[in-house]
Amino acid sequence: MKRENTSEYRKQNFWSGILFGLGMVAFIDETAFHQLLHWHHFYDKSTTSIGLISDGLFHAFSWFSTIWSLFLLADLRRKKAFWLKRWIGGLFLGAGLFQLYDGTVQHKFMKLHQIRYHVEILPYDLTWNITALMMVIFGLVIVLRTRKSEGMIKNES
Repeated sequence: MKRENTSEYRKQNFWSGILFGLGMVAFIDETAFHQLLHWHHFYDKSTTSIGLISDGLFHAFSWFSTIWSLFLLADLRRKKAFWLKRWIGGLFLGAGLFQLYDGTVQHKFMKLHQIRYHVEILPYDLTWNITALMMVIFGLVIVLRTRKSEGMIKNES
């Protein structure tokens, strides 16, 4: 067995994880809150039809991000340069940043939609944004720890 250094692929591992985390959280948001629970649409300032179209575009965006991340991941695997720890750090960072962006910019500043309507919104907002911050912090810690260390994987000769 030989060991191969993955440090030259740090950025690709990081961005693959970021894109996968972003796509994963967007997919969960769209599936759970838009489709199953019917709490909101991506864009709630118009008709239901426009809301459904916006959900479709949002869904396409989440899958584009996920598929792009998997192409990067496949390339890393082919080069025997996949660095799981760094990728997971990117995943949590991407997921948390997307959720924080959604909960602050889209919900509060742009007012595209709320998490839920006709209820006391503060507990939902706090849960959404605190969860996002926890994911950002967790992902950032992992990414920073892998920044200086060398990612080593075992490859069969």
